Amino acid sequence: MSTDHLFFILTELPERPQHINPGRICYIREFKYTSEINKSGPLAKLTVMFLGSRSTLDYKIDMSCLTELSAEEADLLQALPEDCDRLKWFKEKDALQAAQALTEGTEVTVEEKGEKLRGIIRYIGKLDTNYPDPISGMFFGIELQGEDIGKGNTDGFYKYEKLFKCQKNGGIFAPFSRVRPVVPTPASPSSQPTTEELATGDRVTYFINNYCRHGMVVDVQEKDGEQFVRISTDTDENGKTGGEVEVPLKLVAKGEVPAEAEIMDVDTSPVEPIPDDLYMNLSMNSVVELTLGSGNSYGIIRWIGTLPGRQEIMAGLELEDDKGVSDGTFKNERFFTCPTKRALFVKLSSCRPDSRFQNLSTDHSGTMPKHEDAEIETGHSTGKLDTVPPVSTEQINQVLIGRMKGIQGHCNSCYMDAALFSLFSCSSVLDSMLFKSTEPQDAPIQYTLLHDIVNPLRSKGFVEGQHIMKLRQQLQKHGYSHSFTTDEKDPEEFLIVIMHHILALDPLLKLSAGGKVQESYCYQIFLDQNHSLVLPTVQQLLEHSFHSAGLKLAEVPSCLMLQMPRFGKKFKMFDKIIPSLELDITDLLSEGPQQCMLCGNLAQEECTDCFKDPAFSQTGFKIFCKTCSAQVHSHPQRRSHQTAPLDIPKGYLGRGIPHTLTRDKLELFAVLCIETSHYVSFIKYGPNSQDWIFFDSMADRQGERDGFNIPEVHACPEVGMYLEMSPAELANQVPRDMKGVAKRLFCDAYMYLYQSTSMCLYR
Repeated sequence: MSTDHLFFILTELPERPQHINPGRICYIREFKYTSEINKSGPLAKLTVMFLGSRSTLDYKIDMSCLTELSAEEADLLQALPEDCDRLKWFKEKDALQAAQALTEGTEVTVEEKGEKLRGIIRYIGKLDTNYPDPISGMFFGIELQGEDIGKGNTDGFYKYEKLFKCQKNGGIFAPFSRVRPVVPTPASPSSQPTTEELATGDRVTYFINNYCRHGMVVDVQEKDGEQFVRISTDTDENGKTGGEVEVPLKLVAKGEVPAEAEIMDVDTSPVEPIPDDLYMNLSMNSVVELTLGSGNSYGIIRWIGTLPGRQEIMAGLELEDDKGVSDGTFKNERFFTCPTKRALFVKLSSCRPDSRFQNLSTDHSGTMPKHEDAEIETGHSTGKLDTVPPVSTEQINQVLIGRMKGIQGHCNSCYMDAALFSLFSCSSVLDSMLFKSTEPQDAPIQYTLLHDIVNPLRSKGFVEGQHIMKLRQQLQKHGYSHSFTTDEKDPEEFLIVIMHHILALDPLLKLSAGGKVQESYCYQIFLDQNHSLVLPTVQQLLEHSFHSAGLKLAEVPSCLMLQMPRFGKKFKMFDKIIPSLELDITDLLSEGPQQCMLCGNLAQEECTDCFKDPAFSQTGFKIFCKTCSAQVHSHPQRRSHQTAPLDIPKGYLGRGIPHTLTRDKLELFAVLCIETSHYVSFIKYGPNSQDWIFFDSMADRQGERDGFNIPEVHACPEVGMYLEMSPAELANQVPRDMKGVAKRLFCDAYMYLYQSTSMCLYR
C-alpha cells in the first residue's frame, strides 16, 4: 500500500482535459503537495497524474472537481473496471467502509455470472505485481465452498503467480463491489435494509446479544425517530420456538445466514432453556481456553452447534498450536476451515474465556485494573527477582513464533512494544538495568519491567497488554509525561526515561570531540548536505556522520543505538538503507593502536580530506603510517591535505604492530522500523543469513472498540536473500514488489541496535 502519495477521485468533468471521465483516480506525491501548499497557500488547481494512464503526463485539475481518498479507498476503487463504476461505489460509503473491514478467513458471498456463491477470503491484495502506478487495485481471492466449488475460474494463480491455494476452478478474484460478508455487521450495506426493502413475510436474520437468529417480518414501525422491525422468531434467546421480538432496523439483515455461521440454531428441534452463565457469553470468534491432557490450550471459536449423533451444544475451535485433530471437518463433513491439526470439536461448556485477556480494559483513556500486588506498588517487595535468559536460536520456533506471541499492543503502545521486544527477547546486552540497585520509589518500575514483561517474554513468548499499560501508568505517575498512557511516543524518548531518569543507567555512548567527552544513550545520524551517498550501508552512514561532526568514540560501547537520518516520522532521507550485520568501529575509536590502511603497520596519522577521495574504499577512515602518508600526499591533488596525528598508546611507538590486530566490531541484533506512525521490529537471532524474525504488536485485531490486538511473530528468511544481493541488484528492487516484509526493513528503518559481545560482559 502506498503511503507517500495522496489520492483523489475525479467527481466532475474538468474543463481540461475533457477526455478524462469522472470516476478516474489520480495521485500526487505527498511532499510535492505539501510544497505546492507552502508556496501558494490554498490551491485552485492541483498537478496530478492519473492511474492507469500508461503515460507520465501531469494534468492541472480544478480542486473543485476532486475529492480526496484514503489510500485504502483508492486501492479498493481502482480494482473496479469502469470509471462510472468507481464513481457509483465511491458514493456508497458504507460499502467502502465494510470492505476495509474484510480480512482473510472471512466467510463471504461473491457475485459471479448472476449467482451468489459461498466462499472464504484467502487473499487480499493486488494481482499485477509489475504495475507501474503506486496502487493497482485491491482484489479479494475467494476459495469457494460446498456446492459452489467448481463454479469459479481460478485455482489461486494469477499470471503464473500463486496467490492462494484452492481446487481447479474453486476460486474467484473479485473487487469489493461483488463481495459481501456472510454474517453482516452494522457497517455492511447488506445489514442495513430500508423499510422499503423489507415487507411483511420476508425471511430475515437479526442480531441480539451478539447472536444471530432467524425469523419472519411481521411489521416495520417507527418509534422516537428510529425504525424497528417486529419479527416472528423461529427460536428465541432461550432456544424456545415461537414468540415475537422487536429489533432495531440496523440489526436486521434480509435473508438467512447459512447454518455454519449460526449459533444455537443448527438443530431445528426444540432445546431446553440454557442457564445464563453456562456458556459465559461465548459466541462466534470468542477467544477461549480449555484444559487438555497436556495442559491449557487456547483458540478461537469458529463454529457452534450440534454434531451428528450428539445432543450437546458443541464448539469448533481453531487452536493456536497443532494440538487438534483436523482442519475443520468432523466425520468427513466440513464445519469450518483452518490449518491441519488446528481444529478441535468440544462441548461448549468445556470452554471458558481466555484468561490472558480477562483484565484488559476497553477504556481508551488507558486505565486498566490494578494488580493485587500492593507490596510491589509501594516498592516494598522482598521477593527474589528470578533471571530468565534470552530466547536462544534453538528455542525461537517453540517459544516466540506464532500469533498471540511477543508483546500485546494496546492504545498506541507500539513504540514501547517494539523497543522492549528488540532489546530483551533475544539479547541480554542491557540486562544489567533489570538488576542494578535503584531508588525505593523507582523499584516498582524495575520490578514490572523484569517480572511482568521481560521474564514472561523470554519464558512464555507472550506479554499481556495490561502489563505494558501498567508500566506506562507507573511512568506517567512519576511525572515524566502526562500522556504516557494515551499518546504515541518515540522509542528513544521512552528508553531515555527508563535508562537515565528511572534506573540511572550509565550512558551507553561516550563520544570524543575536540578533546572533550560527551555522554549519550543513543546516537542520531546527521549528514552534511554535500554527501554523495545514494544507497548507503549503516557503516557508511555512521562514518560519514562522525566525519562531518568531527566525532570519535571514546570507548567501545556495549550497546549502540543508531537513529537513521530522517525528517520526522514521515520523510526519509534515503529510499533504502542496507543493514550492516557488523559495524567495524576500530577506526572510529579516539584511542588505541590502529593499522595503516595501506601496509598494515602502526598508523600514526589521519587525513580527513582523504575521507571522500574516490581513490580509496567507500568505508573506513583514512589512516596511514608516516611512510604511506608521505607517499599518498605526494600526489599533486593531495598536497594541500592537512593530516592530524593519532593518539597512540604508550609503548607502541617504535615497535610496529602485528598484521593480525584484532578489530573492534559490533554485531546487529535488532532493527526498529516505522511506517505510517506504527512501529515494528526485526530481530537477528542467529548466525545464519536467514535467521530473522519480524514482530508486530498489533498485527491483527479481534473485535472492534471492545476487542483487543493480536500480536504476531513470524520468521522472515527472505531478508537474508536480499542482504546477499550486490548493491546494484538491491538498487533495482522495487520496494512494493519485495518479498514478505523485507521492504519494511530496507525502506522503513528507524533505529538500528548493535551490541558488543565482549563489552556487555563488563557493563
